[in-house]
Amino acid sequence: MKKIVYLLLILLFTSNCQGEKIVKTHGIAYLEKREKLLIVNTSNKNDVVNIFGQPSTKGMNSDNLWIYIERTMTKGKLLKLGRNYLTKNNVLVLEFNKYGILEKKKLSSLDDMKEIKFAKSITENEIRKQNFVYSFLSSVRQKMENKKK
Repeated sequence: MKKIVYLLLILLFTSNCQGEKIVKTHGIAYLEKREKLLIVNTSNKNDVVNIFGQPSTKGMNSDNLWIYIERTMTKGKLLKLGRNYLTKNNVLVLEFNKYGILEKKKLSSLDDMKEIKFAKSITENEIRKQNFVYSFLSSVRQKMENKKK
């Protein structure tokens, strides 16, 4: 009897397992391969739109800086308890001149981003602190006035 129960449990667990990995891609797929189609000082904005489509992000100060993103996540194995982990995180930055011709292209991968150093200093926001104190005291005042009525 126990052998049949164990066999059914094993059959149940193995039938729910998928053979293929679940891959979720956000942004432009195959960014590394498509990037090779662009030629500096030859390709223009129209060529880029034909290959990639509209950019994910444009520069804040000028429309001559275009950014494309590719992010791929995969489910972990049984030892990682099925959590998602990042397999690809590519960012392509394209800079155009005033005539719309590609001047620079830079592809950053997941390994490149591990080398980026971030500042550890934190900027304090005094306005936010004042707003928090003001809103807290206002709510206390409102509660006191409601109790008087």
